[in-house]
Amino acid sequence: MDNSKTDILLVEDNPFEAKLAIRALTKHNLAERLFHVADGAEALDFIFARENYEYRSSRNFPKIILLDLKLPKINGLEVVKLLKENALTKAIPIVILTASNQEKDIKTGYEMGVNSYIVKPVDFTSFSKVVTDLGLYWTLLNQTIDSVG
Repeated sequence: MDNSKTDILLVEDNPFEAKLAIRALTKHNLAERLFHVADGAEALDFIFARENYEYRSSRNFPKIILLDLKLPKINGLEVVKLLKENALTKAIPIVILTASNQEKDIKTGYEMGVNSYIVKPVDFTSFSKVVTDLGLYWTLLNQTIDSVG
């Protein structure tokens, strides 16, 4: 896949949940320009076009980042912090999609600038619907700076 142009960046370390999300997005033709990474460090490398992703344009950002919180190497909240502190990346919509319903995680996420915080449903049908609805909204309906004019 040519991941130099990406609409959705899925950051999920659980292979089963990643597969379910990709399947739901594929079913609704939303995964053509989806890229999946399994940890926070790789997500940052992808976004900033570093390491294995140097071939990407460093200004070609995804339309949406679907981000788990509990990630190896660099956790999701640290990824949010680094992206929201950077003038080039602070406008990228970030949706936290996680199993954590802890009030402190939700509060911290919003204080750091996430656009949405969704607790993953436990059953497959609900999970698929949530992921599909997110994909439809953020890739087709949401207006971004790049889509104006």
